[in-house]
Amino acid sequence: MEGVNTVANKSEDTIVCYAPTMITTNGVWQGDNPLDYSLPLFILQLTMVVITTRALVFILKPLRQPRVVSEILGGVLLGPSVLGRSQGFANTMFPLRSVMVLETMANIGLLYFLFLVGVEMDLSVIRRTGKKALAIAVAGMVLPFLTGVCFSFILHDNKPEFLTQGTYILFLGVALSVTAFPVLARILAELKLINSEIGRLAMSSALINDMCAWILLALAIALAENDSTSLASLWVILSSAAFIACCIFVVRPAISWMIWKTPEGESFSEFYVCLILTGVMISGFITDAIGTHSVFGAFVFGLIIPNGPLGITLIEKLEDFVSGLLLPLFFAISGLKTDVAAINGGRTWGMLALVVFLSCTGKIAGTIIVTSFYQMPLSEGFTLGLLMNTKGLIEMIVLNVGKDQKVLDDESFAIMVIVAVVMTGIISPIVATIYKPSRRFVPYKRRTLQRSKPDGELRMLVCVHTPRNVPTLINLLEASHPTKKSPICVYVLHLVELTGRASAMLIVHNTRKSGRPALNRTQAQSDHIINAFENFEQHSSCISIQPLTAISPYSSMHEDICSLAEDKRVALIIIPFHKQQTVDGGMEATNPAFRTVNQNLLANAPCSVGILIDRGLSGSTRLAANEVSHNVAVLFFGGPDDREALTYGWRMCEQPGTSLTVRRFISGADAAESRMHYTTDENDPRMLTVETDTSREKQLDDEYINDFRIKTANDESLIYTENVVNNGEETVAAIRTIDSSHDLFIVGRGQGMISPLTAGLTDWSECPELGAIGDILASSDFASTVSVLVIQQYIGVLPHESIGTPDSPAQPDDEHMNRRTPQRGPAVFD
Repeated sequence: MEGVNTVANKSEDTIVCYAPTMITTNGVWQGDNPLDYSLPLFILQLTMVVITTRALVFILKPLRQPRVVSEILGGVLLGPSVLGRSQGFANTMFPLRSVMVLETMANIGLLYFLFLVGVEMDLSVIRRTGKKALAIAVAGMVLPFLTGVCFSFILHDNKPEFLTQGTYILFLGVALSVTAFPVLARILAELKLINSEIGRLAMSSALINDMCAWILLALAIALAENDSTSLASLWVILSSAAFIACCIFVVRPAISWMIWKTPEGESFSEFYVCLILTGVMISGFITDAIGTHSVFGAFVFGLIIPNGPLGITLIEKLEDFVSGLLLPLFFAISGLKTDVAAINGGRTWGMLALVVFLSCTGKIAGTIIVTSFYQMPLSEGFTLGLLMNTKGLIEMIVLNVGKDQKVLDDESFAIMVIVAVVMTGIISPIVATIYKPSRRFVPYKRRTLQRSKPDGELRMLVCVHTPRNVPTLINLLEASHPTKKSPICVYVLHLVELTGRASAMLIVHNTRKSGRPALNRTQAQSDHIINAFENFEQHSSCISIQPLTAISPYSSMHEDICSLAEDKRVALIIIPFHKQQTVDGGMEATNPAFRTVNQNLLANAPCSVGILIDRGLSGSTRLAANEVSHNVAVLFFGGPDDREALTYGWRMCEQPGTSLTVRRFISGADAAESRMHYTTDENDPRMLTVETDTSREKQLDDEYINDFRIKTANDESLIYTENVVNNGEETVAAIRTIDSSHDLFIVGRGQGMISPLTAGLTDWSECPELGAIGDILASSDFASTVSVLVIQQYIGVLPHESIGTPDSPAQPDDEHMNRRTPQRGPAVFD
């Protein structure tokens, strides 16, 4: 044999001899057994680990278990605790000679995963967290750490003398007090709490906790030196500090230069990406040579990568391969090292249960003390304490390092792995059961324009994808007639796609210091959008702007919009259409995901929604510094959505210089047989009940139109006309006769209604979310350069909403509010 590898096994040294040349096989036809060669064996081991962990992820998903639990349990299942009890299986699938290759690959996966975690962390969050998150993080670490110190004396009594008491305390304390930031982010996203107040507080606290854990881990590794007289520990700490300083002051400027050299919008060159990926290895090598763990270097290297397109590129290239294929190997190795049989006797199992209970209780108690000081409800403090008990990657690194350094023996290691799995496993189900944020919400009435007080503040939520949406939205707000009697409060929400796991959040912007450069393209866009709206606010009276940014996946972005609308008691949400106008006048899709956001928003919105088809809204002439002339047209076919559209147009026409044309379409004699009716499709969430007949809807339309005409009888800027049509073709022909002198069409979506006026129009609709008329006006073949606002009225008033404060007197449409709406909880903030 040409090489010798020594592997420690249960405090006995086992010598394993292997031939370094036995890497690839000559093939079974040559009489070779593939499992005698390192590469085929490793491929089989990797396949088995991935299949086992993925199967467990699928099985445990209904129990709301995070992936880390399945990955650790997969390793335990394959290890000496379960399948490994069979010597045949253990010697065939996981022989001692294969451990070196397996651990090497697992550590490479860990190296790059921790690099990605560092890339995704936004350290600016720590600066924004404030004292509350800092206090929660510290309180959540101190009590579990003290619990670990107390139990270290009991558990350490029976251990061999080489396990030094001080280092043992440090490892046990860190393992019990740490909170796994990446795992917590996934749990919060799954529970849909990531953008709630408690979610943001938990994320901020966990981020601080994680940073403290890394410092303590580096200290623990440095102090794991058994020779107490040696100055090695001091040199390790000083060298680590020098490495961090070098990364911040030398490497980060070099990477910033790479970003600066790459033109905006272009992809980074392969050379730059390769250089950074090599830098991860070099960082790992340096910190390993210093005496800390190699993952410490990779993590620090990831932290110094500036947020923005470079980080996104690295995540896209590495994420799936590293976290899907290589990372489970690390957890499997941890499981393979875990021998439950090493936990001897009932006393130790009792001690294990006590450790779990006290460390959990310690974190919860520490968190409740801080939240009580800040006058947060007890239920929130308890939930936050539970969330801070999330364990995962960092703890497993601590335990593996402790075992490698012989600070933890087999029994202590097995106990702590079980503690990690149990504590992480119980969090999601308990939080999902006990924490119901909707219970504390108070409903509000002014969910629509029609129900809003004419002499009260109008609250609107305006969503923006790109700076291109801004000019038309500003002109639309300007035309919405803000006055001292009825001011407008606008929440401007910049929608940004979440590309990483750990940074979903809602950012409330305060005015940044002028002249300070943006960190990345997204922030540059946000700054451009915010500056435009703040400039508009400064030059306009009676309108207030609050800029925010929502960073979340497109699939759940509508949830952030809805929760913000409820939080701020908004009456109308305006969101851009997913298509934009091209140079030749056609319409092209910008991002298909925008359409999904719009569709989800229409189905779940807690107030009225307007989809804006942007073809410019500059206004024909500017009359004064803050007055613009607009020519607005409302197409009225009947129904709640059209009444909401007319309400908005009515508000606009009160603006000096703005003219309003209302065209009401009425069924002709030939259409009398097919009267307007409403669908009774059980799948239609906006379905009218069978009892609500057409005549009632028509009566409400007539009452509202008559009220509108009486109150605007002397208004010379208003034109009201009626068009009699018999079918969809005549309706389209009538719409095409409307001259293009208008700046804006406002139409109702007409959801849930089938009218002879629009019969057949939906058969070839490109975008059903706009309704039959909205789809025609938004289509490429509609020869017009007029912007369109398609409005859907919020029509659900839940029975309990009568307990809310009397925001407004009863409106004409109050009596028909018996229509069924999506089953949403009373989730409305104070």
